[in-house]
Amino acid sequence: MNFLSLGAGLAALGVILGAFGAHGLKNVLDAPMLQIFETGVRYQMYSAFGLIAVGLVRTESPLLSWSGWLLLAGTVVFSGSLYGLTLTGLRKLGMITPLGGLMMIAGWILLAVAARAR
Repeated sequence: MNFLSLGAGLAALGVILGAFGAHGLKNVLDAPMLQIFETGVRYQMYSAFGLIAVGLVRTESPLLSWSGWLLLAGTVVFSGSLYGLTLTGLRKLGMITPLGGLMMIAGWILLAVAARAR
């Protein structure tokens, strides 16, 4: 998988969603919900940078591949659940947010281990 391309795409989407939140949602959401949306965008950007790093490492490593997939899946679950919570008001989505966070943490740890093994 081309994690560099995925990371760049995720970053572009993060900028789009950040602008949408700042301009399109500021009069729709109350301040706490807008802050939750912004948290989703911020962590999406962190994961995008991680995916870019995974893509820039020119090593074929199962740890590196797992790192990329965990960062991507974690972003979908973590940020996606926060976006869904703020846009739909369905608070139960917040229950899966920590699972996405754990996936992102594992992805960053595997990236560190893979980099150390180089």
